[in-house]
Amino acid sequence: MFTFPEGKLFVDGVLRQAEGGKTYDNIGPWTGEIVGKSADASAADVEAAIAAARRAFDTTDWPTNHEKRYALVKRLHELFVANTDRLVAIARHEVGAPLVAVNRAQVANCLDSWKELMDAYPNLKWEKDYGTKETYGYTSHRKAVYEAVGVVGAITPWNFPLYVNAEKVVSALLAGCTVILKPAPDTPLAGVIFGELAAEAGFPAGVINVITGADPAMAGEMLVTDPRVDLITFTGSTGIGKHIMRQGAETMKRVFLELGGKSANIVLEDTPNFAQIVAQSILVFHAGQGCAVQSRLLVPKSRYAEATAILKATYEAFSTKWGHFDDPACSMGPVVSKKQMERVKAYIDLGIAEGATLLAGGKLRPDMGTGWFIEPTCFVDVNNKMRIAQEEIFGPVLVVIPFEDDEDAIRIANDSVYGLSGGVWSGDLARAMKIAKRVRTGTIGVNGGAPISGELPFGGYKQSGIGRAWGVEGIEEYLETKLIGWRE
Repeated sequence: MFTFPEGKLFVDGVLRQAEGGKTYDNIGPWTGEIVGKSADASAADVEAAIAAARRAFDTTDWPTNHEKRYALVKRLHELFVANTDRLVAIARHEVGAPLVAVNRAQVANCLDSWKELMDAYPNLKWEKDYGTKETYGYTSHRKAVYEAVGVVGAITPWNFPLYVNAEKVVSALLAGCTVILKPAPDTPLAGVIFGELAAEAGFPAGVINVITGADPAMAGEMLVTDPRVDLITFTGSTGIGKHIMRQGAETMKRVFLELGGKSANIVLEDTPNFAQIVAQSILVFHAGQGCAVQSRLLVPKSRYAEATAILKATYEAFSTKWGHFDDPACSMGPVVSKKQMERVKAYIDLGIAEGATLLAGGKLRPDMGTGWFIEPTCFVDVNNKMRIAQEEIFGPVLVVIPFEDDEDAIRIANDSVYGLSGGVWSGDLARAMKIAKRVRTGTIGVNGGAPISGELPFGGYKQSGIGRAWGVEGIEEYLETKLIGWRE
């Protein structure tokens, strides 16, 4: 049985145990068994991390020494690349990622996007000249200077933890902030490794702090409510994001949120490779555990029966191709936890109760192993008012919705509280682009174009979030603007 070394806290430059040596079990999604133990932080541990981050920001040159910051972040990236095998083990055993996901979004894309972010960093402007203006009988020179916000509390999810941790930690560090990283309880080691390698890289004490714990709320609540923390960056559910906004308002804390999605993939009737595009729309990658997945497939009524037949055959062909730990072609494994498995199954039961037709899947699969396995699932005969079409399931559940024409497709796509991702497919590029521009979403691909990369800003409209991650714009989220006017 695979077991990780015990995960430690990283506070004020020291890798250490939690107060009293307290730990909690790290459960592997493939087996449902313990794959390691991690430090279970107390309130005193969180307090120490906040104090360290505050002191490092207020009393060192970290916020102003751009060259030092870049060099250390570059060194940290080099250490992550050198420890790729450890990252892969974390993604496989702790996150429950299949090998296709490991070799793409979980690890490879994390490291690539980190490099792209560093490459974009020189494009960041630290000053802007506003020229001169005569006011009240004298001339003033004016310029803006951009400065680090301060102490950042980074609260991260379990679905792509290495990738999201890197986005938040690296962006904040490059901006000149100090950071307290609080990873999800299900995936502590994806956060712990940031502390371990920061210590090896030689980061100044207090610049990076990592707090793990079994309690999903305690450390986050402390970060959100403490006035010494200047900014909260959170990726997770919209419900928790709203809670963080309410709590952060008491100290007028800046809040930067990457939240849920229920994105629409629109396949028009003139798509030349209609069958291929419909078939590849099955929601199986990393068991559908992604905020930007396209979980609503919109197809024209004129080809709905055809699309349904294609999907049925595709899901049947895929039925033996998932859940294989060592298969390099496997793109779907378990969901992250028993709690998540039960949540997804409850939505499947709800879809049946709502009157949707279960085209494929729908069952738990204990025969696949002792972990948290649930079948790739597809509903047809769905209308967009159903809860399975409106609420984020965060599992391998695709809903297929018919539309009349382009206007109807746009209406359905926009009939959502979310606006994170999406897709449009057509043989007429101008037609597809016209639709893409009218869908209220932060990213959208046209005919398979990729709008997500480390040097590009990523984020959502509506209840999918506030602010942008990655790229220069993502670093700018961690900056304040100061205007200086002077007379000579």
